[in-house]
Amino acid sequence: MKISPLDIQQQQFKGKTFRGLDPEDVDAFLQTVAGEMEALIRENNELKEQLSRHNREALDMAERERELRETLLSAQRVIEDMKANAQKEAELIVSEAELKGERIVADAERQLGDLKTRIEDVRRQKVQFEMSFKGLLDSYARQLSGDEPV
Repeated sequence: MKISPLDIQQQQFKGKTFRGLDPEDVDAFLQTVAGEMEALIRENNELKEQLSRHNREALDMAERERELRETLLSAQRVIEDMKANAQKEAELIVSEAELKGERIVADAERQLGDLKTRIEDVRRQKVQFEMSFKGLLDSYARQLSGDEPV
């Protein structure tokens, strides 16, 4: 059974006995107890409100902490993805550069082969020209010397 401060204030005692308690002292004491009880109830309600507020704040903090952890994990995943993508891109760039380098070397070797072939052709042409020219000079020399008919 709950007793409120109002119940204490309105409490009435029956009959007066010989050498019983002084009704004014009892009333004064009941008023004091009622006041104290009212103060205790107020304090209890305030403490309950504080507890409720602290519980809400704790829940809010826990939610923020959870969100921060999720954000941190998400950021870590993004960083790892970015690192992996950068690594793949770097490997792709190196691979493309190697292929391009190999093509350049192959083209240079092909051009070198072409140049060597052209040089050999020019040398053959030179030898042929020299032989032809020498034959022509010999022919003119013989004609000048009178060994050959004109």
